[in-house]
Amino acid sequence: MHTKDHQPYNILIIEDNIGDFAIVEDFLTDTIETPKIVHASNYKQLSAIFSNRDTSFDVVLLDLTLPDKNGQGLVVEILQLVSPCPVIILTGFSNIDFSIKSIAQGVSDYLIKDDLSATMLYKSIVYAIERKKFISQLGESEKQYSDLFQLSPQPMCLYEPATFKVLKVNNAAIKDYGYTEDEFLAMTLLDLVNKDTVPIASEQIKKQHREVNKTYEGKFGILKKSGQIAQIESFSTPLVINGRQLTLVIAIDVTEKNLYEHRITKAIIKTQENERYEIGAELHDNVCQILATSKISLKMLKKSLSAPGVEWYNQCNEYIGLASDEIRNLSHRLAPAFFNDTTLQSAFKTLLTTFNADSIYQIHLHFDNGVEVHFTDYEFRLNLYRILQEQLRNISKHAKATTIAVDLIMRNQQLEMIISDNGVGFDVVSSKNGIGITNMKRRTELFSGKFKIDSSLGNGSKIIIEIPFKSTK
Repeated sequence: MHTKDHQPYNILIIEDNIGDFAIVEDFLTDTIETPKIVHASNYKQLSAIFSNRDTSFDVVLLDLTLPDKNGQGLVVEILQLVSPCPVIILTGFSNIDFSIKSIAQGVSDYLIKDDLSATMLYKSIVYAIERKKFISQLGESEKQYSDLFQLSPQPMCLYEPATFKVLKVNNAAIKDYGYTEDEFLAMTLLDLVNKDTVPIASEQIKKQHREVNKTYEGKFGILKKSGQIAQIESFSTPLVINGRQLTLVIAIDVTEKNLYEHRITKAIIKTQENERYEIGAELHDNVCQILATSKISLKMLKKSLSAPGVEWYNQCNEYIGLASDEIRNLSHRLAPAFFNDTTLQSAFKTLLTTFNADSIYQIHLHFDNGVEVHFTDYEFRLNLYRILQEQLRNISKHAKATTIAVDLIMRNQQLEMIISDNGVGFDVVSSKNGIGITNMKRRTELFSGKFKIDSSLGNGSKIIIEIPFKSTK
């Protein structure tokens, strides 16, 4: 059982959602013995609280949106109203850009609601209070920078965009990644990135600097001094300090989250495949046998049939044969057994040939040399096959296309699979949460890959799968 803090903290919670308020209140009482909590659910109530000039708090916890005031103006007014009390924003990922700008204006910290815990909230409150004491000893010009940087529980880095050179890191970065401050300052960002993904990371960082005045979100593998790889989500924003254009990066470690999601995804896909194989085997072994027995039984009646009856017999016999063939094809699509005795390219050719049995599409298939050598893992190849299978189904149902191209290309230490068509296209935003697209995205992310869609109404569609080499081994 943990020991609670007995300091008499006076805390103001500005939150209009009663459920979120209750959660935060529980977190506070879990780590602080007797916190004095004041609740304001709107700006009017807040103003009434501060109408008494003697009102003061140790810390303010602020939700970004109130029913009667929100936006950047709310943050500015809160900071002015409660000063010098530290303000901690509680937010979701969707407000990260807003949060970074708010921190630059004087907010002490921001916490993501979905990841919030009692310990995290308590540490942030203690840091915020201590941070205010620390800042009071500094000049006014250093307040916001120090608030944002050194005492943040999240690793932060300031670097020069032109050279990627690291100029400053905070204590959390030193603690989490194991390098000393001097070692950090002798590095560039690319020295910190997992070597296998340096080309990809370099392109992502360059892309960020082409998108001026915009917070950029990225995913990287960071090499710790111990040799371990930490998977992080980074949020970068441009800053001007003393007339110099720099970039601030906040890094959130998602290694455990990714491992957990990976296990869930793998279990989901394994369940899907087991169901497919079970259904396919049932169709092939049982239903086909029943149809075969039906043909034999039907044949025994043929001699006793009149001429018109023979005609009906022949028709029934033909239909049973067609049903058997169709069930066999369906069972093979559900439970392909091709990778044991054939190549990925041959499996793709077979799938495309079966799909285009009526020859209504012009289909182009391209495999770079070396694809078969580099990508031999059964599970990986099966998932590529399923992605192609799903997209062909989408094209057949919706695209009204006449041409389909499937390209597997090796470049920048990754495999790219591109499936494109010249059909009617679709609105990516309104369709991104469809089951088919979600399944393809899930299968891609199982191998640390990226799933992209390039389509618009009237301009065909293109599915782009990018998977690093190392993740397939």
